[in-house]
Amino acid sequence: MPAQYHISLPEPSKARGNDPALSFHSQGAAGFAEELQNALRNGSLFERWRDKQPDPDAVEPQWGATDPEATVTGEQKDLRINLVATTRIDSDVFKQRLRLLAGHHWELRDVR
Repeated sequence: MPAQYHISLPEPSKARGNDPALSFHSQGAAGFAEELQNALRNGSLFERWRDKQPDPDAVEPQWGATDPEATVTGEQKDLRINLVATTRIDSDVFKQRLRLLAGHHWELRDVR
């Protein structure tokens, strides 16, 4: 059964990971939602991250999990952006993707 993650980006302009090639580029709710959804549905973000590792072949395959049916919606609330992601991806993998995309500038508000 898929989990539903409620994420908040309190300062969207700061929601960037350490590596600009892997992080969010969007400014608005729809863009953030689309980028996260793509990161969950296909392996391109994982592949780019893995290629940057000292020994890409040693990266455990679990980190490349994808969910082609994942959905993400986004909405602007005051100055923050709220995202709701529904996916079957393991929570550790989900959080790793968010750290790549947003660094530490996100909050997990709820999981259902």
